[in-house]
Order: sequence, then C-alpha cells, then structure tokens
Amino acid sequence: MPRLDDPDLMLSDVMRIWPQTIQVFLRHGMLCVGCVVNPFHTITDACVEYDLDELEFRAELKRALEV
Repeated sequence: MPRLDDPDLMLSDVMRIWPQTIQVFLRHGMLCVGCVVNPFHTITDACVEYDLDELEFRAELKRALEV
C-alpha cells in the first residue's frame, strides 16, 4: 500500500488513493486537481510551485485522512 509520506508518490496517485485530500489542494487554491502534469509532480513539487511549507501541507493532508 502506498504511503502518503512517500516522497516519490505522484499527485495523481495521492488524489486517486485518498480523494479526501483533494479538498486540501482546493483550499490552498492549487490547480493540481485535474492538472495534466499531476501524474509527474510530487507533493514536494507542488509545495515548491505554490510556495507552501511542505511539512505543514503534509500535516494538513494527513488530517484530511482522519476525518
């Protein structure tokens, strides 16, 4: 089973495996949902692109899984 903390996990896999994470991306105004490059970008890539603190963003994603 893939792990959310896997640094090589692609965004498309994150959203497919854990659809409840989509709300986190949308809340930050990220265009990753439905983007044609999300199969090639990781959470790290997205955080760099959107100038987000990766540790905080990953924590938000994990909280979304607990709901």
